[in-house]
Amino acid sequence: MPQTQSVNYSFLSKLKAHISSSAVLIFFTVAALFCANIPVVKDWYFSLWQNTVSFSIGNFNFFSHGGHAMSLGAVINDFLMAIFFLSVGLEIKREIKVGELSTRDKALLPIIGACGGMIIPVLVFYLFCPADPAMQRGLAIPMATDIAFSLGVLASFKTRVPLGLKIFLAALAVADDLGGIIVIALFYTSHIDMTFILLSAVCVAVMVLANIFKCRSKVCYVVIGLVLWYTMLNSGIHSTIAGVITAFCIPATLRKGTGHYLERIRNNVNKFPVIDVDEQHNTIVLTHDEIHTLKSIESAADKMISPLQDLEDDLHFLINFIVIPLFAFANAGISLAGMSIGGIFSGVGLAVMLGLVLGKFVGVFSFSWAAIKLGIVKLPANTTWKSFASVCVICGIGFTVSMFIADLSYAGLGADSAALLDQAKLGVLVGSVAAAVLGCVLLNFTLPKEK
Repeated sequence: MPQTQSVNYSFLSKLKAHISSSAVLIFFTVAALFCANIPVVKDWYFSLWQNTVSFSIGNFNFFSHGGHAMSLGAVINDFLMAIFFLSVGLEIKREIKVGELSTRDKALLPIIGACGGMIIPVLVFYLFCPADPAMQRGLAIPMATDIAFSLGVLASFKTRVPLGLKIFLAALAVADDLGGIIVIALFYTSHIDMTFILLSAVCVAVMVLANIFKCRSKVCYVVIGLVLWYTMLNSGIHSTIAGVITAFCIPATLRKGTGHYLERIRNNVNKFPVIDVDEQHNTIVLTHDEIHTLKSIESAADKMISPLQDLEDDLHFLINFIVIPLFAFANAGISLAGMSIGGIFSGVGLAVMLGLVLGKFVGVFSFSWAAIKLGIVKLPANTTWKSFASVCVICGIGFTVSMFIADLSYAGLGADSAALLDQAKLGVLVGSVAAAVLGCVLLNFTLPKEK
């Protein structure tokens, strides 16, 4: 298959997946807002996430932190989101190996745009947020671009969007995620427990050695990754980073190389007799040897897929239709009681909203514009500056990771933490919706009309 057709197929399949997952995500976000503000279910909704979760063997509880059982909300935000970041890490590694971040020409524009899309939103937040240390903890909230929502918006315009713009947005969102992971690792770390740090290092060393000795078992890496998650949870480093480390340790290569398995498939296929394809009902009863040959072909075909890509494919349904919707349902429920419309125009809510709507656009567009004008990179093929600017507005949809960083920033700060967290989440919701609506309007005017 030619490279262009391969890229087209890859992005079409990715877009279809994000359209459906975006719809599910919207449904659970609306359901969370409904449950958080309807008196009949409001108390049940907020108390649900406080229930403790136990997965015990004897006196050992896997879902425990500092000797205390974790709540359902904590399991979702710490354990399920670690699985989400495992998927993100696999995607980043794949893009670096063979995808849109694999060469300088492919990677440079999205990376430069992503850098601007992280630096300027932080600056906007700092300028519009009151100079209160507790409030300023949310500086990183407007940094992220939600790949599901943003690609879902682009997909609604179908063939009107040039492939180069879709590739740019997808690669930028991946680079954004990498930036968010680094921020979480560096700035959202609590007390450090050296015993658990050393145990975490041992887990990583075992996975590296497994790579060196050509272990290609997904189960091996997943089991060690679960142990790594527990040790990092209790070490003080945020446990979701365990998902990313595990992803980077999972092999992206095959034990014997692609050519070996292709040759094996060819040799086995040639063992079958040539059949006239025009015959309508040519049924053959297979011999035991032929059945064995077919199974050998199936085995070789399975082994041609690297553990990294195989696991990424396995996680698709779990992430898009269970983990992210459940995270949205648990975290998007904002009680609007006592909140005024003016609340979004001040404090943390305003800073987050402007960071997403204004900061992301200015950052992504200005950094990309400068790089293109300096001749470092080129504008995506078949793209105008107006349509490129419209896609930069779409980058302000920051839902999932922004919500996650908001929770890390303000949860458990004391009496004012709940109010600050609600303001931040409201800013994420309003900012993401505003960026989506504004981006759709601009894209409708700037993209070529359908023939």
